Amino acid sequence: MLRIRRRFAWPVRAAVTVSTGLLVALVVWEFGVGWELPAYLYLALIAVVLSVVDINEKRLPNALVYPSLIVLPILLTLAAAAAGAWQALLGAFLGGAALFAFYLVLALISPGGIGMGDVKLAAVIGLALGYLGWTPFLVGAFGAFLIGGLVSLVALTLRRVTLRGSIPFGPSMLAGAFLGVLFA
Repeated sequence: MLRIRRRFAWPVRAAVTVSTGLLVALVVWEFGVGWELPAYLYLALIAVVLSVVDINEKRLPNALVYPSLIVLPILLTLAAAAAGAWQALLGAFLGGAALFAFYLVLALISPGGIGMGDVKLAAVIGLALGYLGWTPFLVGAFGAFLIGGLVSLVALTLRRVTLRGSIPFGPSMLAGAFLGVLFA
């Protein structure tokens, strides 16, 4: 079970509130009142929670990721059934499998670089982006590495981390995913 281990200061709570509002607004703007809306609202909400946890604890809890591997496919299946978008649903499952496999290979090649939480989150993101098509999928997948690289450069420049340090990659993966959503 996921437990919050500490109370956050008001600037963090304000940033979480603003981030949640912006992501929800982005999703509503992108999808309108469509069948996909619940799936991507769910993704927006877990994205904020997972990002906060990963930044503060350097982990992506299974208590959030595993249920997402059930909830998101159900919501996408309902959307596909309502809209007759069976090709999109196939794309979701192919995207989830492809991004999971890609991150698994990265984790096996460099165990210190990509954690298994990132691998499991990749399946969730791949499902969401694969449903939207291959262009959003590729933008989201590679956007994560671009954003992660920029965050690393800023952290190094500000001396928040050394070359031997680590920066949580989950927030960059999720930011890349929403970059992909914008390209849908």
